[in-house]
Amino acid sequence: MVGDTIGSRLIELGHEVKMGSRTADNEKAKAFVAKHNGKASAGTFADAAAFGEIIFNCTAGAVSIEALKLARDKNINGKIIVDIANPLDFSKGMPPSLVPALSNTNSLGEEIQKTFPSARVVKTLNTMWCGLMVNPSMINSGDHTNFICGNDAEAKQKVKMLLNEFGWTNENLLDLGDITSARGTEAVLPIWLRIWGATQNGAFNFKLAS
Repeated sequence: MVGDTIGSRLIELGHEVKMGSRTADNEKAKAFVAKHNGKASAGTFADAAAFGEIIFNCTAGAVSIEALKLARDKNINGKIIVDIANPLDFSKGMPPSLVPALSNTNSLGEEIQKTFPSARVVKTLNTMWCGLMVNPSMINSGDHTNFICGNDAEAKQKVKMLLNEFGWTNENLLDLGDITSARGTEAVLPIWLRIWGATQNGAFNFKLAS
């Protein structure tokens, strides 16, 4: 759902999108291509990574490293990876917790950066429902906070420009620093999930007030 939402918005904005999956004939990926009338394509994770100038990681966080390894180093090295995923552990049911090895003193964002040191990982958009990711004006006239972090300043600037296209103003983009800050943004998920459970509504976000 997240990949479809992000990819569809990028196509609306005039970008070319290739949806990656484990197999080239994935049914959801084919449906994505079909609904965009020739403006989208699909293939394996490796195909998508080789195609894109910027890679969006919209996979389930617990298997993101595995999925990105299938995309292959040669197709990832030097590229920006926008990491939207969260390392959720559903092994004990709902609501999920965070994968122990990817929380507190580590994070999925950091693990991706460690696994692919030549990639430029930027963590953002992972603290909200996908509808808000691409349409922040849906609530509070767009006045709420989106966090961003990563080690590469140029990569963060390019991602901020894409976020501007989605409708995010620079005033509402809070740069938390290097990729270790993903520990904090991924840790937002336990409270996000509790709020969603209590309200049965995903169209909410947090705003920093001072």
